[in-house]
Amino acid sequence: MQGWVRDVLRCPVCRGGLRDGSPGPDGGPAQLVCTGTCGSTYPVVDGIPVLLADEARPPGSGPGGAPPIPGGSER
Repeated sequence: MQGWVRDVLRCPVCRGGLRDGSPGPDGGPAQLVCTGTCGSTYPVVDGIPVLLADEARPPGSGPGGAPPIPGGSER
């Protein structure tokens, strides 16, 4: 995914920015992680980010879940 695409995408839960998460088998990101207050993680399937609130994984939710953001708010 090109950087400018990620820069315009926003988290559907808190409207925060997104950063690349763990790398996928093709070298692109396997997930996008919210840098805003919620810290949710969104899967990337075949290079397409699935930015649906129902598909979001909360921070620290086990495998694939994003770690809590330092200085972020706790739920």
